[in-house]
Amino acid sequence: MSKANRSSLPWWKKSTVYQIYPRSFKDTSGNGVGDILGIISELDYLQNLGVETIWFSPFFSSPQADFGYDISDFRNIAPEYGTMSDCEKLIQEIHNREMYVVFDLVLNHTSEKHPWFLESRSSKDNPKRNWYIWRDGKKPGGKKPPNNWKAMVGGPGWHYDKQTDQWYWAQFLPFQPDLNYRNPEVKQEMFDTVRFWLDKGVDGFRLDIINTMFEDAALRNNPFALKMFPSESDDKSFFQNKIYTTNHPDNFDFVKELKNVIDEYSDPERFLVGEITASLEVLKKYCGDIRNEDETDGLNMTFQFQSLDVKLDSEQLRRLISRYEQVFPEPYTPTWVFSNHDQVRRITKLGNNQDKAKLNAMLQLTARGVPFIYYGEEIGMSNHRLPLKTALDPVGQKYSWLPQFLVNLITRSGSISLNRDNCRTPMQWNSSPNAGFCSEEVKSWLPISPGHETLNVDFEESDSTSLLSCYKSLLQLRKTTPALHSGSFHLLPSFLFGNLLSYQRILKKQVVQIWLNPSKKLVPIREIVPKSRLLFSTIADTSSIKDTTLFLEPYQGVIFEISK
Repeated sequence: MSKANRSSLPWWKKSTVYQIYPRSFKDTSGNGVGDILGIISELDYLQNLGVETIWFSPFFSSPQADFGYDISDFRNIAPEYGTMSDCEKLIQEIHNREMYVVFDLVLNHTSEKHPWFLESRSSKDNPKRNWYIWRDGKKPGGKKPPNNWKAMVGGPGWHYDKQTDQWYWAQFLPFQPDLNYRNPEVKQEMFDTVRFWLDKGVDGFRLDIINTMFEDAALRNNPFALKMFPSESDDKSFFQNKIYTTNHPDNFDFVKELKNVIDEYSDPERFLVGEITASLEVLKKYCGDIRNEDETDGLNMTFQFQSLDVKLDSEQLRRLISRYEQVFPEPYTPTWVFSNHDQVRRITKLGNNQDKAKLNAMLQLTARGVPFIYYGEEIGMSNHRLPLKTALDPVGQKYSWLPQFLVNLITRSGSISLNRDNCRTPMQWNSSPNAGFCSEEVKSWLPISPGHETLNVDFEESDSTSLLSCYKSLLQLRKTTPALHSGSFHLLPSFLFGNLLSYQRILKKQVVQIWLNPSKKLVPIREIVPKSRLLFSTIADTSSIKDTTLFLEPYQGVIFEISK
């Protein structure tokens, strides 16, 4: 019997993950910035919501130039978020609720203010010099970069340091210099950092831009590409094909070494999920080779960002699911992610339509794979529209010079976010002026999004038809229905159902069938098995089944258990 037909899958394969951006979740210190104690105060909410695993964006020591993704001490906590004691309490409180903890680990780079980099840039013969990537510039005078490599966010990736007359490489922003993983000391130090947090009880890691750990040792120029912006499956951008700076062959060996480190720990088994922009075939390569019927020898999962911009359309969804199933059969595990701290929120792409959001949630929580829910997604938080000229986000600041008409042109599809502040606004707990994120006398670090008076936890918890209630019901159903979290997956052919998307999850004798109507039309289902039992509907007043026919309303989804 295949692993998909057994209920003994590893815990992380059955889990649902909830991402918290700590700065925006709950402020208890009165400085307008979310903190660890604020997260602890809302753990019961997350448990009642029904998620099992919580992923935290970084709250390690940092100058906060990139709000935690520029780390100055990997083994300490930024004081604005709390203390190491608070962090240890957070881990314990999560475990007390039989939930799991995932930390965001930025292995690629440090802050320019990390003591290692301060030493490294102090002189060419400093012992930490080779912990980062330093090179001479091109002649004459070495005042031009070593090659044509560009950063992920555009602009040069090399930065000149006058003190030592050399250039350092930064894959992301200038104040985030890349570590040199060709230096064994660096690799050992960072693997020991992984062990440090595993020893404290962390159950897994989300790996930031893990496909950028190695670059071409010969520093060959990236070739030209006729493409300005990257897409979810292709990192060609800013007119370069980045074959020498992303997805380098040495990355694939590195993630296997990293997997060996976390495999030193068990009870529970730990997991790794990688942030990677690449084709599905390259993503699968990061997961490694099958080493037994249960697992692979690389990353446990990668984010399949192909879902970020998929249209709520039966044919597009069918093609995407088919590709996922084709490329990631068991024991590989796909992921379902529609929003995160770098992306336009999903409901904004769906025109802020609650029915569409419910249908999207049904797909995310019933398809095979691990769902990742971004904080506030469950209440329908949408993107704010904050002007670039006021951006706190360093990427937004980088492009703040753009005229508004050009910003509108670039972002009109909703898939590109030049100002990540828009998707990072404070969590909306209630209808008070600061949405319950912080006290009314305090200025929140980012403005509260419009519409929070009704799009908030308190308001939606009292409404059985709300998006929050839909998430709660789906998460509870997923948890209590083994076929939904552990069953095999069978996509039903389109010729049977036309505009509908339909698939089955099967575990032993349990068969669950899902129908989704991602269209504006009323669509009949004439294939209902007479003894089927309705488990859930995104529209509460679903009519009873008569003559084995059910009419699905526009953007309605239903889940049935089929009796055998």
